[in-house]
Amino acid sequence: MHWSLRRALAFALVSTLSLAAPAFGRAAAVPFVAVAAGAAVITDGWLFDVLSTVRDRNAGRLHTLVAFALAAAIAAVLLPAFGAPADVFVAAVLIVGYGDLGRRLVLAVRENRTLSMCGFVVAAAGAAFAGQAVVAASAGAPVGQPQFVFLAVSGALLAGIMRTLFALRDAPLVLGSVVVVLWVITALAPLAGVPTVAAWERVLVALAVTTAFGWVSRALGATSIAGMLTGVFLGLLAVVLGGYGWFVVLVAFFAVGSLATKFKYELKADRGVAEPNDGARGTANVLGNSAAALIALVLYAAHAHVPFADTAFLFAYAGSVATALADTLSSEVGGLFDTPRLVTTFERVDPGTDGAVTWQGELAGVVGATIIAVLSVAVFGVTLRGGGVVVAAGVAGMTADSLAGATIEGRVLTNQGVNFLATLTGAAVGGALALAVGVA
Repeated sequence: MHWSLRRALAFALVSTLSLAAPAFGRAAAVPFVAVAAGAAVITDGWLFDVLSTVRDRNAGRLHTLVAFALAAAIAAVLLPAFGAPADVFVAAVLIVGYGDLGRRLVLAVRENRTLSMCGFVVAAAGAAFAGQAVVAASAGAPVGQPQFVFLAVSGALLAGIMRTLFALRDAPLVLGSVVVVLWVITALAPLAGVPTVAAWERVLVALAVTTAFGWVSRALGATSIAGMLTGVFLGLLAVVLGGYGWFVVLVAFFAVGSLATKFKYELKADRGVAEPNDGARGTANVLGNSAAALIALVLYAAHAHVPFADTAFLFAYAGSVATALADTLSSEVGGLFDTPRLVTTFERVDPGTDGAVTWQGELAGVVGATIIAVLSVAVFGVTLRGGGVVVAAGVAGMTADSLAGATIEGRVLTNQGVNFLATLTGAAVGGALALAVGVA
């Protein structure tokens, strides 16, 4: 067995200690502290070889295992203090522990990054589901619940996304992120009150549809591996926290935006205005365009605890997605024309200059916002006035993107940061304008 596979198996076995949480509560931190203490004194020998990463070998210490075990111990102590149930802790630790084992098992058979990350997600989700079932069984509750699947897959996808961005030594960061997200999802309880059959249907359909969409987008070269996982993660949350209509609106952005990116790609590449990586969008790009929509989605799911009507967050969501599509079409179409002007001074500049606009691109942006508005009328049942709100929000966000590009991009914010600022503007305008005109 290859040393990296043995190490992954060892980490998975350590994560299994989390199953003590239902019986021991905060004392479940003790075995992880013991593992960390033991690993801290191992500096050579066969056990060091099994447990060490390349970085550990260079340092002569098992820093990676110590950090993972201590992070799990801290989570075991802190989560009960904030009222988080034991299954959140168990699922999060098993996801991080078993995910890399699944990835290594695939790599042992075939060197394929996409398949190996699928192995990560499948193994992590399976372990998390089993862990939640053990917790439920210990409490005398049903062991096969749809929320177990949703929680397990959501956490596994998030961990997979972060695993593509960080090394194994960053396991504490991955674990902390998964803990927070699973805790939030559990607190929102999106499937509470939903009949069991309907809940299973929503979760399983969401999984099937979002996985198929992610696989197709990856096969067509529209996303990177991390971008594919991010898209599936966002799509799954959209269906379960919002509904199928929310997913349709999100997919419309990804699909139309990807087609626009691929349109005359060679020409745009020659002009120096094409998206890098052959147009395959990564996690930073996907989140830059979708993070504001995700915030609106979560606030919609938590509307009972916030001071605004749920429809205000629906319009915020639609406004952010309208901005993302408007900005994408504006850039992809406008980059094909030779008469761009800087949005702040209207002086002529070279194509691809941050903050440069063309009338053709602006028109394409309005069309993009209108596409999302039409879909909002169709799937959300908003009025024509509400559709106008979505268009206005998309145009406002697109304009904010151009202004930010001309003034602070490259100095204060990256392109992804500007995208987030623009979509956040679109979300704010959408929600506020909907309240102002009485459609929310």
